[in-house]
Amino acid sequence: MCGIWAIFGSDDDVAIQCNAAHKITHRGPDAFRLETIHHFPNCALGFHRLSIVDDLAGMQPMRVFKYPHIWLMYNGEIYNHKLLEEQFNFDTSTECDGEVIIHLYAHGGAEYAAKHLDGVFAFIILDTAERKLYVGRDTFGVRPLFKAYIEDKKFLAICSEAKGLMPLKQVSDSDVEITPFPPGHVEAYSLDLNGRATYINTTRFNKIGECPAYKTIVNPRDDDILASIRDLLEAAVQKRTMAERRIGCLLSGGLDSSLVSALFARKAKELGIKYPIQTFSIGMEGSPDLLAARKVANHIGTEHHEIVFTPDEGIECLESVIFHLESYDITTVRASVGMFLLSKYIMEKTDTRVILSGEGADEVMQGYIYFHKAPSATEADIESRRLCKDLYMYDVLRGDRSTAAWGMEIRVPFLDHRLSSYILSLSPEKRQPRSSIEKYLLRAAFDKTELLPHNILWRPKEAFSDGISSVKRSWYEILQDHLCDQINDKELQEAPAVYPHNTPLTKEALYYRKLFEKFYPGRAEWIPYFWMPRWTETTDPSARTLKHYKHE
Repeated sequence: MCGIWAIFGSDDDVAIQCNAAHKITHRGPDAFRLETIHHFPNCALGFHRLSIVDDLAGMQPMRVFKYPHIWLMYNGEIYNHKLLEEQFNFDTSTECDGEVIIHLYAHGGAEYAAKHLDGVFAFIILDTAERKLYVGRDTFGVRPLFKAYIEDKKFLAICSEAKGLMPLKQVSDSDVEITPFPPGHVEAYSLDLNGRATYINTTRFNKIGECPAYKTIVNPRDDDILASIRDLLEAAVQKRTMAERRIGCLLSGGLDSSLVSALFARKAKELGIKYPIQTFSIGMEGSPDLLAARKVANHIGTEHHEIVFTPDEGIECLESVIFHLESYDITTVRASVGMFLLSKYIMEKTDTRVILSGEGADEVMQGYIYFHKAPSATEADIESRRLCKDLYMYDVLRGDRSTAAWGMEIRVPFLDHRLSSYILSLSPEKRQPRSSIEKYLLRAAFDKTELLPHNILWRPKEAFSDGISSVKRSWYEILQDHLCDQINDKELQEAPAVYPHNTPLTKEALYYRKLFEKFYPGRAEWIPYFWMPRWTETTDPSARTLKHYKHE
């Protein structure tokens, strides 16, 4: 997890503008570097580093002796960098996984480079010889990226988080768009001798569900779906062990995080990792997640950490959560509180800095409870793909920001490109919930392997923001009871006129929106809609409002 920041064609003093780069210091607490670019006035590149791979040579902007005209900044992990070095016989000079981006670009261009990367990334490639600039982001948007472009002024600003663009003089006016960079795309710009950027084009290098072009360590078996899922998930976890810092796991006790934790614990033994594997769980008193996570940790033999938080502690951090999220989506805010507090504990109490998590499984594998209500397999498939396309604005955003706020890097095996493309290639009928059990194929793939206790492997879905609270009184009820006193009836009645986009319909939603507007006025369109269940009559996104929900 790092932070990248860049401006091109600034009319204002670059030294003053660069103060904005410090808004994302939390993403890279180990080092900061700021560089102006020779022969390109009014431009600057800023990088906040969280050191995970190649502590000595991994600082950015990165350049190599063979291609001194190519400048690279990226936030991410390239899991197939060794395979690429062998495939293309690249003469690399560092152990840094991102160096292959430079060599791939020199070999075939920016889009060619992006197509061959097995990993997650947001990158900026500056070619001073060609006076070209390229910006790219991974297929699911696991690594964040925002841009602001003013066409008539030829001004371009790029940052890992929008908060690093807000203070810039050119974009401080809410009329200037700051937009999330589209996942799976590369944009090209030309630069004049004054460093001003002219947009050339945007190309999509990969679509969700499309089989990747690069070599990978495991491929599916032609005749065995369950074995293929098992092999590909195991490989996805193995890829994500690439680190020189300690790796741990978020463990809610649900299916997804339990599988990832169990597979990593087993793989750590095979790889000879010497440190005890740490797992981390959070909840309030009476949380079903805490009990389930404890059972998993005992089964797989990890050094388990349980954090119990009070309703007051959760409510007190809402402002910080919304500041880091850059979102007011109800589901995202609710679910981020626990992850935010858990990440704070990990940073303060341990030396773990890389975290494996189960995000993405529900979208790829139709794991949400409301998929039981889908009118047809085709409709369920369409909904699953829509969720995958929009993940970067919701659950993926939650995972990234909640951990990055405390200087840690999250890795999400279920969004592995090879695994997800295989799952999405299966027929819609095979991917649907079966016998009232969501993610049936995933559970069946690991049945009888003894990787997890049977009652965990087949445990019904529990939304994270619900699982961290007690069965008797859910987190969403606690929030609504408290926030009811923070917003008066008149404010809620006036909300449609004040907030025409995504109008808050409850006092809880209005409270979140007001906090968001405090930090990011006029930027409500970063969230196109509220994340809500489909095919139901519920007006609240909590899974506990659905008729299918059954607590243990």
